[in-house]
Amino acid sequence: MRYLSTRGNATPRQFCDILLEGLAPDGGLYLPERYPHIDAAALARLRAVHAREGYAALAFEILSLYIADIPAADLRAICEKTYTAEVFGTRAIVPLKKLEDGFYLESLSNGPTLAFKDMAMQLLGHLFEYELARRGQELNILGATSGDTGSAAEYAMRGKQGIRVFMLSPHGRMSPFQQAQMFSLQDANIHNIAIEGVFDDCQDIVKAVSKDLAFKARHHIGTVNSINWARLLAQVVYYFAGYFQATKSGDERVSFTVPSGNFGNVCAGHVARQMGLPVEHLVVATNENDVLNEFFRTGVYRVRAAADTLETSSPSMDISKASNFERFVFDLLGRDGAAVRELFGAQLARQGFFDLSGDARFAQAAERFGFRSGRSTHADRLATIRAVHARSGITIDTHTADGVTVAREHRSGAVPMIVLETALPIKFAETITEALGHPPERPAKFDGIEDLPRRVTVLPADAERVKAVIAAQCAN
Repeated sequence: MRYLSTRGNATPRQFCDILLEGLAPDGGLYLPERYPHIDAAALARLRAVHAREGYAALAFEILSLYIADIPAADLRAICEKTYTAEVFGTRAIVPLKKLEDGFYLESLSNGPTLAFKDMAMQLLGHLFEYELARRGQELNILGATSGDTGSAAEYAMRGKQGIRVFMLSPHGRMSPFQQAQMFSLQDANIHNIAIEGVFDDCQDIVKAVSKDLAFKARHHIGTVNSINWARLLAQVVYYFAGYFQATKSGDERVSFTVPSGNFGNVCAGHVARQMGLPVEHLVVATNENDVLNEFFRTGVYRVRAAADTLETSSPSMDISKASNFERFVFDLLGRDGAAVRELFGAQLARQGFFDLSGDARFAQAAERFGFRSGRSTHADRLATIRAVHARSGITIDTHTADGVTVAREHRSGAVPMIVLETALPIKFAETITEALGHPPERPAKFDGIEDLPRRVTVLPADAERVKAVIAAQCAN
């Protein structure tokens, strides 16, 4: 399996090359040259593997389709070390919770930082450490977070040999619990940088640093954001696991609703569907920052300025520039790298939007690729949290509530609907208390986390200032 850039660079690269590289040299994102096809017989075999051997074995089978440059025995060992009951709290790893007949939550938040990002980040930590040791190299990870990626990356990479983490977050924009999870870490290889701006400013800095190819090479810069294909690939696995739990045979179809701001989580569902997983619809649920919903309803992808990015009660989706969306548009446009380069590299920079409403291929977003979308508000969030708690006794977080709200608009009685849970509710205690009149349950290991000493540097939204911090730490 070889990998190419969404913007046309087709220099042959294998998995471990792009694992450490992150963004492609031309500014594009990596995708496999083709999606492996899983036919009915292969799907039945994967179902049997999952039932007999569990999630780690399923992960190995799916990752093996994309990874040719790690020996099978080593890759299997990495998967087995990653997906354990000790790390994720349950042998099922991602069990389904039934809300009502044909309507489920897929529990993705049982990992160390209580968010779905752990599902991929724990794997990345082991993959990075393995490959760096094999090459005798070091890696400086530069990432951006709107809330959950940062803590998941830091908990996965803390103490890892040959790895430093520089994590950018929007200053004052994450929940108090999310801030405490990250800033309380005292590990010498973890560096938190709070940027005076919004998440999109953080993401822009990561891309700007990645485009400085000399700096990137000199300081061995890599990424853990979902612009890194390895992270997105790890997320493909739980779509298969959710499907197998909700169905009994490969003749059945399911739909998934995915709370999404950066398009990474739902892009993994797109990949699974392209591989042949019987997915009816992929429903994108946004909050008030509804850039993605606007595109799927109108064909216009319009990036908002920082001043127009709303601060909401589902803050991890307060994103107005969806990085992974470029991967889907690449597929939508028939893998035309020149067209993608014009849209994302030129038009967005020049005018802040592009419009595919007049392109006949836009209709394929729904017809061929199965996408639907919807929008949720703070009032919707509160009402859904209350309704789910009253009906099932389950407390959901604010982002998952956006998913449930939008899923109800797109349910079909004959096709099961699975909503991907994004985090445990303790991460957003203020809104849960507003909805239910009492705070959510807090895991004992996080008691008092907000009161711990903090390590964080506050900087303006300036890529050069961030590069200076990285260079100084690398010189130590």
